[in-house]
Amino acid sequence: MRKKLNKKLCMDDIYEICILTHGNNRKKAHLYQLTFDEDERISTNALWVFTHFDMQNNEWLYAKHDDLIDRVLVEKNMTKRRLMLHLLLRQPFEEESLRSDFIDFCIAKITACSQPYAIRCYCMKLAYEQMKYYPELLTELKAAIDMLEQEPLSPGLTSAKKLVMKKIKLTLGHLRK
Repeated sequence: MRKKLNKKLCMDDIYEICILTHGNNRKKAHLYQLTFDEDERISTNALWVFTHFDMQNNEWLYAKHDDLIDRVLVEKNMTKRRLMLHLLLRQPFEEESLRSDFIDFCIAKITACSQPYAIRCYCMKLAYEQMKYYPELLTELKAAIDMLEQEPLSPGLTSAKKLVMKKIKLTLGHLRK
């Protein structure tokens, strides 16, 4: 698997690895270990493959939830950070296991102009997924999103903003009833 990940991947390669690991936890664990590889191409490609797992196989990553959060908090490579955020967005966030360090990270990245748009979009969506349980936190998220009015936004960031603001409004209405 390492040999295959050490080159530029096409979609057929990704699907082949997905099929190879389908239902095989040992192979998924091996693929996950490759996300730590010293070779940037191998580790990035391994993360990229995980983003193409179907929902059934994606559930295997739920046990890696905190590990992915720990890694994304310190990751310097923007591509790997984006891929890990994508993986986290495909996981449930339970009220009893929320992490304030990750909530703070997401809020900070939403308004960080130095961050790529995709990371900012993922952070906005992830912040909502974590904060949706608490009206006071949703108000804080709304305030952070409102700060985006000060800058020109990409179409993707504009779309994410509208989607999250709509969810905030619906959730606040529901929580206040």
